[in-house]
Amino acid sequence: MSRIIISTGKYIQGNGELKKISSYVKSLGNSFFVIASENGIKRSGDVIKESFKNLNCKLTFEKFNGECTKGEIDRICKRFKESDSNVIIGMGGGKIFDTAKAVAYFVDVPVVIVPTIAATDAPCSALSVIYTDAGVFSEYLVLPKNPDIVLVDSDIVAKAPVRLLVSGMGDALATYFEARACVKSGALTMAGAKPTKAAFGLSRICYDTLLKDGLKAKIAASNKVSTEALENVIEANTYLSGVGFESSGLAAAHAIHNGLTVIKECHHLYHGEKVAFGTLVQLVLENSPMDEIETVINFCKQVGLPITLADLGIEKIDNSMIMKAAETSCAEGETIHNMPFDVTKEDVYAAILSADKIGRMYK
Repeated sequence: MSRIIISTGKYIQGNGELKKISSYVKSLGNSFFVIASENGIKRSGDVIKESFKNLNCKLTFEKFNGECTKGEIDRICKRFKESDSNVIIGMGGGKIFDTAKAVAYFVDVPVVIVPTIAATDAPCSALSVIYTDAGVFSEYLVLPKNPDIVLVDSDIVAKAPVRLLVSGMGDALATYFEARACVKSGALTMAGAKPTKAAFGLSRICYDTLLKDGLKAKIAASNKVSTEALENVIEANTYLSGVGFESSGLAAAHAIHNGLTVIKECHHLYHGEKVAFGTLVQLVLENSPMDEIETVINFCKQVGLPITLADLGIEKIDNSMIMKAAETSCAEGETIHNMPFDVTKEDVYAAILSADKIGRMYK
């Protein structure tokens, strides 16, 4: 069986990098179509214009309407063609990345992703998540290649809400444990093959970086400054986790996240916050050593990630709803079936309640 690793063509990160964007992207084309929110254009549009001012290049800015839907993708494809552009730049958060990647695929041009937050590992992936107009999940669009360039200005990320950075740590926290499960089971990765040692190694570095620098990074972001620790965690959240999950595989933690979405009390949570609790549930499913579970719990407590159902907003436990979440986690095609043993809804139900009980012991 083949081993495959996939990744963005070039990953760039550092303070003030947005000011240098033209030097990184000019080899891709000469007419750039920038997708961003209205506020994103107001905050960073002039910085991008300044970067390109001495180049014979055209810039077109397009306001994102807020949701990655088929209608929005079609609308932006039309605007892109009208602008006579030949490169797409998506600047902002996850829904903008996914829209930019989808549009670039349909019009067959290079795409540059500029995250202004470090809340997920989506920037580097060859995947777009499509929603309905009502904001309900519709489908995954699996793309033939990863973004050409991902550029992260850590000074901008440092000024974003701290909760988004912490959520990114929750998403990244699962990377090593899910990768480990996939390596044990021999499951196929998002790249459609077996994991490489390189990708699995990156997933372990991701975990070690969070433990070493997570709290320090949160403190830096609380003060809206970029430090070495914050730089390390931005890289862990964005690149290490991105390559780690895509080329090593997903398992129980993300499937349990998907299960938790059926519980209305969890709807206010960010993706990574639910994934963090899903990681604890996965460790219970695996009957991991207590010292490993304790290390994860202490990390979550340090940075402010949920370790109990109450932390998720579930103050009163409805056993039937927990079972519904467990059943959803085990749906056909879910990544929980990448675990190195069979998992039933009853197993997940028991693991959710047990993880909650263990978490409450550390409160």
